[in-house]
Amino acid sequence: MIRTIADIAKIAGVAKSTVSRYLNGGSVGEATKKKIEKAIQDTGYTPNPFAQSLKAKKTNIIGTIVPRLDSYASSQTLIGIDEQLKEWNYQMLISNTSQDLDREIESIYSLAKQKMAGIILLATVITDRHLKAISEINIPVLLIGQEHEEIHSVIHDDYHAGLAIGQYVLEKGHRKIAFLGVTEQDIAVGVKRKTGFQKALEIRDDIDVSYYETEFNIPAAQAAAMNILDAREHSIIVCATDNIAIGVLKSAYKQGLSIPRDVSVTGFGGYDVTEAIHPGITTAKFHYKEAGKKAAINMVELIQERPVEKLTTMNFEIIKRESVDTV
Repeated sequence: MIRTIADIAKIAGVAKSTVSRYLNGGSVGEATKKKIEKAIQDTGYTPNPFAQSLKAKKTNIIGTIVPRLDSYASSQTLIGIDEQLKEWNYQMLISNTSQDLDREIESIYSLAKQKMAGIILLATVITDRHLKAISEINIPVLLIGQEHEEIHSVIHDDYHAGLAIGQYVLEKGHRKIAFLGVTEQDIAVGVKRKTGFQKALEIRDDIDVSYYETEFNIPAAQAAAMNILDAREHSIIVCATDNIAIGVLKSAYKQGLSIPRDVSVTGFGGYDVTEAIHPGITTAKFHYKEAGKKAAINMVELIQERPVEKLTTMNFEIIKRESVDTV
């Protein structure tokens, strides 16, 4: 039998409000407290932590806003957040926005109204609307993946990862290069990775590099790669994400090209699939789960009003695999 607060109140012979006050840490007389505790013990009643938190002045629930759930980076980050929060007796409530900016802004306000202790936003862009919402809700907000001088952030080192990939491409002898990126509205993926890559190429004056843009999904990347591969002008295609790199591989195979004999490919991310497929994709591996854990730690520190660095930058590593050949 499922017990409720009303059942406990009836058994203990007290008002529902008294039981609620006890469960939320309010002041209750010692005799009344013992009656409620005995009723709970005898019935095996377990409070609903979500409902209990919503009634409390201070909750133990962290709202997490994610642009998409079908993303390796997002799922690994969420796992890291959840694992860390559980260690500290906090819970995570996920709001998926399906890459809809309006829904993202609405979620910030909605989670605040539900009395979340704080909000972690897996951001792709930060607009004036975001800043307005964050300033109005009056609870801690932390970004993952993007940074802003006014908001606590946990980011990946996209610039230096781009720099390292560029240096590796040059070491392998590539001089005719295509860079397949994404919109520059995404500062981390669309700007910083490309800027770091461009910096690496500055040391040489014999580089022929072309820049292209696609979307984050594999089908769009596959379509964009068709035109690049048709030209047969590049010895390597550097892709802004691993999903884009997979799209390039699919396009190359469709055209009867061999990777890396006919064209080399690199990515960014370090998704598990990049090791499972053949050839394995050379990539800059980001530690998404660890970033999620660090974000959770920083969020709890903010909730408890302890000092937290405004910007935390996670490490990366270059994973060298078969998709890059020496020219």
